[in-house]
Amino acid sequence: MADWKQGLRRVLYPAYEARVVRRLPADKLPQHVGVMLDGNRRWAKAVGADTAQGHRAGAANIEPLLGWCEEIGVEVVTLWLLSTDNLNRPAAELEPLLGIIADAVETLAEQRRWRLHPVGSLDLLPADMAERLKAAAESTQDVDGLLVNIAVGYGGRREIADAVRSLLQEQAAQGRTIEELAEVIDVEHIAEHLYTKGQPDPDLVIRTSGEQRLGGFLLWQSAQSEFYFCEAYWPDFRRVDFLRAVRAYAQRERRFGS
Repeated sequence: MADWKQGLRRVLYPAYEARVVRRLPADKLPQHVGVMLDGNRRWAKAVGADTAQGHRAGAANIEPLLGWCEEIGVEVVTLWLLSTDNLNRPAAELEPLLGIIADAVETLAEQRRWRLHPVGSLDLLPADMAERLKAAAESTQDVDGLLVNIAVGYGGRREIADAVRSLLQEQAAQGRTIEELAEVIDVEHIAEHLYTKGQPDPDLVIRTSGEQRLGGFLLWQSAQSEFYFCEAYWPDFRRVDFLRAVRAYAQRERRFGS
């Protein structure tokens, strides 16, 4: 019975997905999509695999996601692969995870299809990991394609703190006092020092695994974002799930805080 149902899905889903794509309004599609790739460990436990296998399955789903984003004209994607809190995991889990992430990023870079941009506190990562991420970014800086922010060692509070610190250092170098800066500082000044400076804020933020919280993802940039929470664990996230998220976004009336 299960095989029969899976066969029916393979026949019906492509037609359903094509219909969803045709009905997406071109003028209401997201320009920047943020994705919280959550649920790798729980997926592994559910299928009787070890944690590393769950992370590898999650890494394998990144390339399809980027293809789906290209298909509908998304210009920027931010992928949250590792938080600053995750860096406190036991070494037995963290070290393989870092290797899986670095391998995945390098595989994306080798295709020269996307422009990769690491965002996060790279100074908190092992030196070899940080160098691999930087090298992947440098090798794709001239690629004219989808901009992909790779959030590794990322925390929203840390990003804001880093932005304020950078701003203060910049102003001090120009000879301004704290009192002078306090008179003119505004949100634009801080935004110019975020990891994503110069990029549009995310229109749509997707979180998989059923969790309905931000957890520190793009805290500053997501002030006016639309959120979509999907029950599927990240390795099981499919094209149809992505299209449903985009459809839900397109059907909303964005109020931009009003």
